[in-house]
Amino acid sequence: MSFFQNLISSIKSGPLRSRYLRSKDFGHLHEDINKAVESVMSKSGEVSSLVYAEHLSNLIEDLGDKQFIDFFNSLLEKYDIDSNSLSEASKEYSRNKTQRNLEAITQSSEPQWVELFRRLNTVSEGTHKLVKLRERIRSLEKDNTDLAFFDVALLNLFKHWFNPSFLVLERIDWSTPASILEKIIAYEAVHEINSWSDLRARLEPEDRRCFAFFHPLIPNEPLIFVEVALTDDMPKMIDEVIKIDRGITHQEDINTAVFYSISSCQDGLSGISFGNFLIKEVVHKLKQENEDLERFVTLSPAPNFTKWLKEKSIGENIDGDSLLKQALIYLADSDRDDGFPNDPVARFHLGNGATLERVNINADLSLKGMHQSKGVMVNYLYELDSLEKNHELFFKTKIVQQSEGIKSLRKKFQIQ
Repeated sequence: MSFFQNLISSIKSGPLRSRYLRSKDFGHLHEDINKAVESVMSKSGEVSSLVYAEHLSNLIEDLGDKQFIDFFNSLLEKYDIDSNSLSEASKEYSRNKTQRNLEAITQSSEPQWVELFRRLNTVSEGTHKLVKLRERIRSLEKDNTDLAFFDVALLNLFKHWFNPSFLVLERIDWSTPASILEKIIAYEAVHEINSWSDLRARLEPEDRRCFAFFHPLIPNEPLIFVEVALTDDMPKMIDEVIKIDRGITHQEDINTAVFYSISSCQDGLSGISFGNFLIKEVVHKLKQENEDLERFVTLSPAPNFTKWLKEKSIGENIDGDSLLKQALIYLADSDRDDGFPNDPVARFHLGNGATLERVNINADLSLKGMHQSKGVMVNYLYELDSLEKNHELFFKTKIVQQSEGIKSLRKKFQIQ
């Protein structure tokens, strides 16, 4: 990341206004936000547009929630699609199919405020600011449905700007800068990190790994990270993996990589799937480090299982074989209209081509684990030779690929 950090630092070494206004007069920077928008949208010069865009970006950040909502309502009204221009462009293209007429349709069919987002992206830390902007939009969207226009538009832009080919995979270890480690603690979404000692136990030992994706334009913010345990067996309980006082599995005994926590870090990037690319990159990285790795598995939560049991009016005190039977139904069958598995984590891993390998009861006895899943956790197996085939089959048939052990249990419990 140091290369990218140096590159971005040199490009964005200071606010554009202070760098350029000394040599050029750009006129008045309006404190009225609507006039500031007009300045950004009307400037054609690259440098002048940047200066005005940076000023507008700061004004938007300072808005209170009501002002924020009013501002975007005004954008929607003043800079929406010109339906008359679009209609004329469509008619002209139908009469004369030329590249120029096609470009006219493309330009007319996009709201002008989308171009405003592109210009805001060019300012100092503009990409990160837009991610935070979408995060704020999403937080206010429930009660202000018109904000959905801007939510979706930013998501579509981010899908291009955060293309996986732009992402940088970095190992997070105990020597990683403290500012990044603090964010790993804060963003951990599966198994809470309760102290620096807890974090150290997940990063420093030779049988533990953590990898994160970064974007070159946001070098100090992880986008998503995965924690990995290198073991000599497939674990049944999360405590075996994350407890601080445990034995170390030495290099010569390691044959299994266990993905036990995947955390997305930026709510403003919700809707963009980084996880499948992250797992594949990490698998490749780990195989380079240790050719003796034979298995790649997860120890995953089943976060909506308890909720599903309540919806089915199944007894609150269910346990043992009855709990296991219901977990097998929940994970492999579907009550959804689209036919995909009930569990979001199952949809993620099975969609990546993994197999439902094993279901473990009493696997997560933490308050969170009991509340979300009655303590149930799941091993998904990533067999490298069959990932693509499984991926295609899953999306074509929606059938869950299952291990022989899972099939035997379903037969035992007479699950059709």
